[in-house]
Amino acid sequence: MALWNKQYKEALCNPLNLDHPILVQVLGICSALAVTSQLKPAIVMGLAVTVITAFANVIISLIRNTIPNRIRIVVQLVVVAALVTIVSQILKAFAYDVSVQLSVYVGLIITNCILMGRLEAFAMQNKPWPSFLDGIGNGLGYAMILVIVGAFREFFGRGSLLGFQIIPDSFYDLGYINNGMMTMPAMALILVGCVIWVHRAYFYKEK
Repeated sequence: MALWNKQYKEALCNPLNLDHPILVQVLGICSALAVTSQLKPAIVMGLAVTVITAFANVIISLIRNTIPNRIRIVVQLVVVAALVTIVSQILKAFAYDVSVQLSVYVGLIITNCILMGRLEAFAMQNKPWPSFLDGIGNGLGYAMILVIVGAFREFFGRGSLLGFQIIPDSFYDLGYINNGMMTMPAMALILVGCVIWVHRAYFYKEK
């Protein structure tokens, strides 16, 4: 079996562009608002969702023919909850400061509508390899928006990126002031809206 063909390419690449989970499907907005005040937790959250989505897709795809239809959502939640618990423990062991910043939002990955949507819409109907690619694509698409919004908010709200000061002290001496609004959740919503607007203006021009 070929590991790469047109179908597999679409499963991986479409969620990064024309079928983007946030920009097109408008899913996963809540966590995009909650964890993007700084770039580092946004990156970690994006990677966590990518890993969990990919492996949850594979597991559900492997057992899809043995899951009774009436309890399929419960089985999906159990699989996701187990993966989220593993990721949460790894973060606490190796990146405790980030796990504290993310707080309860790692646990809320269990109810992330992007993840549950891919399990129900894709993994339950497809084989493990395309399901894995679909999970990676949707996770990276989600992570991409978190990184963009997190970078903007930290740079303009704190003058730094990844905790390192980018705007020099001489600018502050001249009167430059960080934009405190960028640290507020409302600005995350505005930035996500701007990114959606730019994306749709570029890819969905009227004929």
